Amino acid sequence: MTAREPQEMAEVAAATGAKKVHRSWDRVLVSSFLAGAYIAFGGLVAITVSSGLDPETWGTLPTLFMGAAFTLGLVLVLIAGSDLATGNMMLVPLGAMNGKLGVPDVVRNLTLVLLGNLLGAVFVAFFLAVQTGVIGHADSAGSSGLTYERLAAIAEGKALGESPWQTFLRGVGCNWLVCLGVWMSLAAKNVSGKVLAIFFPIMAFVAMGFDHVVANMFFLPAAIFAGVPDLGWDDTLLNWLLAGAGNLVGAVVFVATSYWYLFLRDRPDVHPAADTAEPAERG
Repeated sequence: MTAREPQEMAEVAAATGAKKVHRSWDRVLVSSFLAGAYIAFGGLVAITVSSGLDPETWGTLPTLFMGAAFTLGLVLVLIAGSDLATGNMMLVPLGAMNGKLGVPDVVRNLTLVLLGNLLGAVFVAFFLAVQTGVIGHADSAGSSGLTYERLAAIAEGKALGESPWQTFLRGVGCNWLVCLGVWMSLAAKNVSGKVLAIFFPIMAFVAMGFDHVVANMFFLPAAIFAGVPDLGWDDTLLNWLLAGAGNLVGAVVFVATSYWYLFLRDRPDVHPAADTAEPAERG
């Protein structure tokens, strides 16, 4: 099957955004819980594969390894099917721009999806990362000690090492790339094509140290649960607020609005053919 052209991708994206809103709240909440858990799995494996690599020896390669591993999260979201707030920040506003939704629909969906993502990410952080011992504590030995040190470095860097302006801008860059991954996945009509489209933008944003609000819903609570010193819930909430605002700008301004203007502005309320509207539960 041939890939979709950008015009058709835009039509499918707008239709997908509308379908995400027209579901019951409980289905949205379950779907978004799964997405939060999937992103947390990506974060957990990213910590595991990049632990114990001394920067003096490896330089910045650990962040590359981490980025490659973290792509698992969005692959699970898009292929298995679930609702991720950062993807919905592009798809749902695009549906509104195309005349399929109202602003209250957008606000309601993003609020519910963020809540579900938070529950899923925190669940994995507490029960499957810290309680299992995959992430250790300050006095842990062996692999759990290495994962603790890696998580502590990531969490302290994000919550304590960035200025508010830096966190916001890193959120913008992050979701510009994430939404490009979601956007390009709409071009593919097979699983391998979707995975390839996802891989490089996700790997890039993690390697560059950008901030993804749902990933930080895993990293920062996991660090608090593991006992990382000097990191509190006030730092965590501020990070989520700034990263989330940046993610929203990156999605709405640089992806949704740009491609609406290029492909949908003069073609309002386009209805794609049935075989192109397949990814209704994804991103």
